[in-house]
Amino acid sequence: MTETSDLSPRQQRLRRVSTSEVGMHTLPEAVPPAGSDDEARYGMAGDARGQLATVARRFIHSPMAVIGLCIFFGLAVAAILTEMFWTYSYTSITNTLNAPPSLAHPMGTNSIGGDVFAQAMHGTLQDIEIALVVAVLATFIGATVGAIAGFYRGGTDTALMRFVDLILVIPVLAILIVLAHIVAKQASNWLWLAIIIGAVSWTYVARLVRADFLSLRERDFVEASRALGASNRRIIVRHMLPNALGPIIVNATITVALSIVLESTLSYIGLGIQPPNVSLGLLVDQGQDSATTEWWLFVFPVVILVVLILSIFFIGDGLREALDPKKNRVRA
Repeated sequence: MTETSDLSPRQQRLRRVSTSEVGMHTLPEAVPPAGSDDEARYGMAGDARGQLATVARRFIHSPMAVIGLCIFFGLAVAAILTEMFWTYSYTSITNTLNAPPSLAHPMGTNSIGGDVFAQAMHGTLQDIEIALVVAVLATFIGATVGAIAGFYRGGTDTALMRFVDLILVIPVLAILIVLAHIVAKQASNWLWLAIIIGAVSWTYVARLVRADFLSLRERDFVEASRALGASNRRIIVRHMLPNALGPIIVNATITVALSIVLESTLSYIGLGIQPPNVSLGLLVDQGQDSATTEWWLFVFPVVILVVLILSIFFIGDGLREALDPKKNRVRA
């Protein structure tokens, strides 16, 4: 006698729901498409094709998202290559003072002979590093808090959400100014600065995940998994979190952009990255007084900062469209 025949009719029904509905909502690994050519063309091949392949296809068909992705990785690669192969370091001092852009110094030099191109590329790399650390930290904390609150509800939900509300009512910039003052005098403070920003940037992720979990916990596949003896941890990690990945990923990209803005703001007011280290916000602060005379000291860091932030927003918008479950088809 098979294992299925030993189960009661209700348990057999719950097992069928658990295996079928979970497969429709999780993100399985992409496998070669099955079915007709039309299905493969329009992303309708079902589970055999895999939702990851469908999401990737939707993302590729968003021109602005692809442009944003190319710009972001282009800036990151350019910053890394500059650190490795460029003639000057961001700490180098040359004999050329306040020189406009030239072949030797594509973005000119500052008042002490520093190469603005090397400094801008290092500042770009520094901002990207900070933003990625912030995104990972904020997403992990927010997803954990939101998942616990949404799954257990009751007193746990109330306590966690009141704590989130307490953080939200206090201006984030005010918290960052107070916390950043602790490490403002350290020369290599970018990791601590990233931790500080991430520690106050997880609240929106928590509320988003909580809302998704409140809806998901009532679904049939969660009830079926619980009836089959799955632990709460397994239900959360294996069944519910994969269904909330879409909003989490989109919010993570927005967090990357916002963390760059916050870091630039702190550096601009003197509480972020400190010399001799540089960031785009610090370069903007140092070049603002010379914006009408040595314009290159101000314009180039501002342009790179704006382009970097816009590219991340384009990526986030493309991911939001690609992960939208209402979009069942993509255009060829």
